[in-house]
Order: sequence, then C-alpha cells, then structure tokens
Amino acid sequence: MAGNTFGNSFRVTTFGESHGAALGVIIDGCPAGMNIDLEKLQHALDRRKPGAKSNVAVTARKEDDKAEILSGIFEGKSTGTPISILIKNTSQRSSDYGNLATTFRPGHADYTYYEKYGIRDYRGGGRSSGRETAARVAAGAIANQILENILGKEYSITAYTRMAAGIECFETDFSVIEKNPLRACDLEAAERMAEHIEQIRKNGDSTGGIVECRIKGIPAGLGEPVFDKLDALLAHAMLSIGAIKGIEFGSGFEAAKSLGSKNNDPMRTDENGKVRFESNNAGGILGGISNGNDIYFTVAVKPVPSIFQKQQTISLEEAHKYTNSDLVIEGRHDVCLCPRIIPVVEAMAAITLADLLLRNRTAKI
Repeated sequence: MAGNTFGNSFRVTTFGESHGAALGVIIDGCPAGMNIDLEKLQHALDRRKPGAKSNVAVTARKEDDKAEILSGIFEGKSTGTPISILIKNTSQRSSDYGNLATTFRPGHADYTYYEKYGIRDYRGGGRSSGRETAARVAAGAIANQILENILGKEYSITAYTRMAAGIECFETDFSVIEKNPLRACDLEAAERMAEHIEQIRKNGDSTGGIVECRIKGIPAGLGEPVFDKLDALLAHAMLSIGAIKGIEFGSGFEAAKSLGSKNNDPMRTDENGKVRFESNNAGGILGGISNGNDIYFTVAVKPVPSIFQKQQTISLEEAHKYTNSDLVIEGRHDVCLCPRIIPVVEAMAAITLADLLLRNRTAKI
C-alpha cells in the first residue's frame, strides 16, 4: 500500500490498524536539539482519544492512547534521527465486526478497499478506520512544537465546531471550545447540538457538521508555488482525513457570487510600516503563499457511515461476485465526528506548516 507518507522536509509516515496490536508514526526531519515536551504530546492524544469524557457524540470505546517513544528523543531533546512513536490498542472488540467479513458497510471504504486490494481487514475498517488518526495527532504534536519554537507566542492553531447536526454557531468564543462536549465556539448552540445529537443517537443514526480552523502568527512568504501552494497542501492534508468531504478558504464559494471590488482585501500600512489587511476574504493566502494575515478555512465532515439502522448493501459470495443483502451494524461508533476530528485537523495543519517552514529555509540567502 502506497501513500502512507505526508510531507517533504518534515515527513510523517503512519502505520497500524484499528484492531491490530498498535498504531504508530515515524517522523523524519525534526531538527536536532529541540526540546520535546512529552506532556504536550500526551495531551494532544488525550484530546482525540475515545472515551475521554462523557459525550453523546462519540464512541463508548475507551483507549489509553499512551505514547511510547521508541527513538529520536534523548534526554528530552530531538536527536535529528527519525522519531518513532507507538500507540498500543487495548480495547478492541473484533467480534463486533464478524458480520462484516463478507458484507460491506454503505458509505464506508469497505467495498473500495476490497476492490483495490482483493483483501481487507474488516475489524473496525483496518487502515480506513478513524483510529489511524491517533498517529497523525502524535506527529502533529511534534510539528506544533517546531512551530512554537520558531514562530514564538504569536503562533496558534485553533479548530472548533462551527456547525453540527444542522445547528450553527452564531458566536465565536475561543474560551468555550474546551468547555462543551462538541468543542463548539458557541455555548448556547453547543447545548442545542448535544440535544439534537442525543435524539439522532436514539434513532440509531449519525450526523455531520462543519469544522473551522484559524491559524495565527504565520508570517508572509510560506508556501511553494506552483504545485505545492500553501492552500493546496492544506487541502491535501485535510482531505486525507477520511470523514472530510470538502474545504474552503476565506470567503470560499461565496467569492463566486462576489465582485472583485468586494472580494479583494484592501492593504494598508500601520504606524510602524507593517502591512495590514482591511478584510480577509483570501483566508490569509494569496497565490498559494501566506500573506501574514490569519489563515482560516472550513471543512465539511460527513455523517459516520456506521449507523444502527438496517441498511441495503451487498455481500460477497465469492471473489468479486456479490449479492444483495441487508445489514445491521453492531459495535461502538461515533454519532458525530466533529469533536474528535478537531485535534486531527489541528495536527494536519501543523504538519503542513512545519514542513513548509522548514522548506522555506532554503528559499533565499
């Protein structure tokens, strides 16, 4: 299987399956001599892990998701060699997936994996499971520390639920994101989201949402035209997350209904001669290169495919020959992925930015 590595100067390779012995990541390109805070690494994994707190939206599966450092860090510092991190699986219930050995879940990668490889790990979806993202979050925690080290206190990445179960946030208050189970930016909206999701859960169904991400403190000049534009690589990073089906930067598709005179972001200088923008329809990126403004984008998160209602599907009779069947899924599954996908969005953004920041060191003398 190709395509398990992301990045150029900062390269991340993930491995492992949802119901295998462990997941893990190998990070190549982390500069030597950097202080690595393992508590920050574990905190990032704790935010993503299942069963972290009572939440109507997420699976009842509980995992410790403890990071084991196998290489690349010595006496609290990066050595410049590959950093290897292992995350053991401890709460698999593979028997829950016995009826999926020859039956394919609608909306899931089961069918396409089988058609591509002729074999698949049906226990939790194998590599196509959202559990694979634990390894990404571990890598993102290292990338984030590189960015903090180079860019300082002005830098931050904050993702949050903008909409879930059809209920939209109208306030944007970063201080409440970690104070509600949906990680929404509006407490009142979060309460209504939770109530609606609880009803959806009782109906054996699932729901999607929209996650927004804002990145502060990125200087102008990050991004590699022509094919490795900053927005192109961020889009690649986000769409590599299984549940994400769309992305837009800045005003996004609204720009298609706008005028140049409205959509262009006027530029001025402040009293110190620093460039500032009067608006941010570009989402902080022009020509594929950061312009110094806040970078922001939104992603569309689809409903979880594994629902507890009877669904029409197909079953395998023999190699690549199918018959119609019905399916009732068992096991433990999320109802809405938004709160747990937020740390993954932040991690993939950090990995992308760290890679481009390290590449930028060779852009000019």
